[in-house]
Amino acid sequence: MSINKTYAVFGLGRYGMAVSRELVNNGIEVLAVDSNEAVVNSAATELPICRCADVTDPEVIRQLGISNIDVVIVAMANNLEASVLAVTLCKDIGVKRVIAKCGSEMQKKILSRVGADEVVFPENESGTRLAKNLLSSGFIDAVTLSRDFAMTEIDVREDWIGKSLLELNLRKRFSMNVVALRRGERLNVNIDPEDKIKSGDKLIVIASTAKLATFRRK
Repeated sequence: MSINKTYAVFGLGRYGMAVSRELVNNGIEVLAVDSNEAVVNSAATELPICRCADVTDPEVIRQLGISNIDVVIVAMANNLEASVLAVTLCKDIGVKRVIAKCGSEMQKKILSRVGADEVVFPENESGTRLAKNLLSSGFIDAVTLSRDFAMTEIDVREDWIGKSLLELNLRKRFSMNVVALRRGERLNVNIDPEDKIKSGDKLIVIASTAKLATFRRK
């Protein structure tokens, strides 16, 4: 299963910058976009891929290649009209997941109705926290345990098949603590570390979101 995803952030205010910065710092490629050239020039010192563009223009959305992006974060709550247009355009071209920042319950309802898959209040969820959740969301059933740690289910890799957990030593290699093994419908929480991993097995692990991000890039 490929769990690498592509991201775009529209709007580089405090929230948009926090999301972008956290993703980039974890090795994720992010297309960062803002309509203010001065803002883009400033952000470019931290974000490798910055564009000054109007994301309410369908032609601009096409030229930016947004149809190839898996997750778009629309962080323009101070401009509801622009947010609505950006969300609509992204969904129209088939973006799988659009997350929109809102400033009120009314904005939340409007953005949800025009197609946003998730609407967040910046006072309830920081941009950094959203990015950490996104970093672990490529895994199956990720559960946030704290600000920095998550429990998640991962597919075993092909090169793990036929090896034991003792041989794989995931704790040392990825700082992952294996808490259970799922084989078909059976969940085993008392794993023999010398049992061999089989094709189709899944591991339930606890790890930091940063380590999960490192794991998914390998």
